[in-house]
Amino acid sequence: MSLEEPKSMDECVYFTIRADEKLKTKAWVLKEKCTECEKSLMGKPKDPKTGRAKIRASEYTCEECGHTIPKEEYEDTLTINIKYTCGCGHSDEISMPFQRKRVQRLNEETGKKQAIETIRFECSKCGEQIDITKKMK
Repeated sequence: MSLEEPKSMDECVYFTIRADEKLKTKAWVLKEKCTECEKSLMGKPKDPKTGRAKIRASEYTCEECGHTIPKEEYEDTLTINIKYTCGCGHSDEISMPFQRKRVQRLNEETGKKQAIETIRFECSKCGEQIDITKKMK
């Protein structure tokens, strides 16, 4: 099974590459076609002045027919594709629903526990839990 990689960022709702000493992950969520006209990809509405997508928009719209879907409803139907290399040296691909979960984690700076949003999956060889956390400020 080979996952379809995006050719440009215009095809993606979400894209990230994360790497550290032992773990490498590349994750992306492709936009889906409009459920009404099935001609164009759904995307965030564009600002009429600049022509760029409105980052904090709460809905997705079709450029062809103007059909609008609330952000939460649309993102619940999406699938995240992940290519990873685990700490055990195993490389694999996985596809799963794009739904973040809230997980408790120890903040190294403050020493306190905090809840973070993450996409969690397991290595298919060793079973280690791998997290792709939402970027935090």
